[in-house]
Amino acid sequence: MKFLDQAKIYVRSGDGGDGVTAFRREKYIEFGGPDGGNGGRGGDIIFEAVPNLNTLIDFRYTQHFRARKGGNGAGSDRTGAAASPVIIKVPIGTQIMDDDRVTLLADLDEAGKRITLCRGGDGGYGNAHFKSSTNRAPRRSDKGWPGEERWVWLRLKLIADVGLVGLPNAGKSTFLSVVSAAKPKIADYPFTTLHPQLGVVRLSMTEEFVVADIPGLIEGAHEGTGLGDRFLGHVERCAVLLHLIDGAAGSVVDAWRTIRHELAAYDGGLAEKPEIIALNKMDAMTPREASSRRAALEKASGAPVVLISAATHQGVPELLRMLQNQVTENRKNADKNPA
Repeated sequence: MKFLDQAKIYVRSGDGGDGVTAFRREKYIEFGGPDGGNGGRGGDIIFEAVPNLNTLIDFRYTQHFRARKGGNGAGSDRTGAAASPVIIKVPIGTQIMDDDRVTLLADLDEAGKRITLCRGGDGGYGNAHFKSSTNRAPRRSDKGWPGEERWVWLRLKLIADVGLVGLPNAGKSTFLSVVSAAKPKIADYPFTTLHPQLGVVRLSMTEEFVVADIPGLIEGAHEGTGLGDRFLGHVERCAVLLHLIDGAAGSVVDAWRTIRHELAAYDGGLAEKPEIIALNKMDAMTPREASSRRAALEKASGAPVVLISAATHQGVPELLRMLQNQVTENRKNADKNPA
């Protein structure tokens, strides 16, 4: 299935049904009076987050959603039928943006969460509504109110606990394939990952977390260089960032600073998130190189650095335990301070 995380669609709720002008005419009832019914309500446009979707690919082929008009009223005080709502199912983590792509209309970040984006128009009044002691035979009936319409952007932000960031070829896809059942593309050239990947890491029967791997960042990504920073939105909801650095490349401090600069330039709160730094590919370094590069990176970052090798699994179990502890702590804090 092709991954699609942005889509533009048109939605329109249904118009209200029309009220009618009618009079009761029966053989043995001399003064029947007005009995025109009201129109029915138009259908709503409702968005719902469902757990069995992970892409917006369906909206590439269907971009227009229109609800039906409410039924017209009828004689004998019969109200028109209300139209059924149109329920648009989207993946968990979908944001609904206005056409300007800046104004956030809704954030469907929980399974089953719903939002009525466009309300259907109210039905018009029939002439029975206007009868009174001074107006016994009104001939007025109203048209139904029009529905609402708008163009909106859907933007998917994956729900994950850990976000993988780093330069291309830092070993992020290899790490994901080792710690989970995900099967990302792995090759010895940059940008093998072209769209985000998710993997579930299970440490025990009761401990698990979700890892999101996004395409590698390069210097100038916030200005559109390479694949740009559009995929950084998929790690905005993570509890912790795992920053993988290619230890065999040599310039580990420059690599760390490049990614930190791009995270700060993105301005999505990523620079303030907890970060665990891992120096990858220790199997491709001598012990002396690994020690010196680790020390240089700890001095520059002011944080401890974990030495791992995703290819040989060295240091990976200890790193996963650190990640699980951070995720567990974040979940406890979220339970204590619900939004």
